Amino acid sequence: MTTTADKGIYGGISARLKAGRATGWGVFHPGSRAMILGGLMLIVSAFLPWVYLPFMEQVTGETYALRGTDGPGVITLAVGFLAFAGAFVPRRRLAIAHAVIPGLLVAAIVLLQAWNIVAFSAQADAWGGLLPGMGLVLAGGGAVVLIKSAWNMYRTWMPA
Repeated sequence: MTTTADKGIYGGISARLKAGRATGWGVFHPGSRAMILGGLMLIVSAFLPWVYLPFMEQVTGETYALRGTDGPGVITLAVGFLAFAGAFVPRRRLAIAHAVIPGLLVAAIVLLQAWNIVAFSAQADAWGGLLPGMGLVLAGGGAVVLIKSAWNMYRTWMPA
């Protein structure tokens, strides 16, 4: 029978953390760091400007920006929390799903937004009529981090 004195003051959490880094069956798994980073990138990107409208400066005297929460950034915010939570799931297939689903979904959203920016600029015959914002770039980077993390977990984290 083990007592609290045997486990230490915090119930053996340091031992579980070490085991998780080594085998994936503790608190963390091999993709946790990348999933935390990617999830936070998606969460923060939802609140940043995604599209700048510089042509509005001629009309109103100031440049407008559309934030992520004005459109598809709401989905990015939701799946960002899903990816962040997946960093604490010690099951292989579930952790990979928590990385690949948000990564592919946000990558598709970013590509669609980039296509819309290019299509609008081509239609309006004014290149630079719409410009990508930092939120769009950060969301794309977060998607790449999550997809790469899922691939690395699939390749290196052997099933139990």
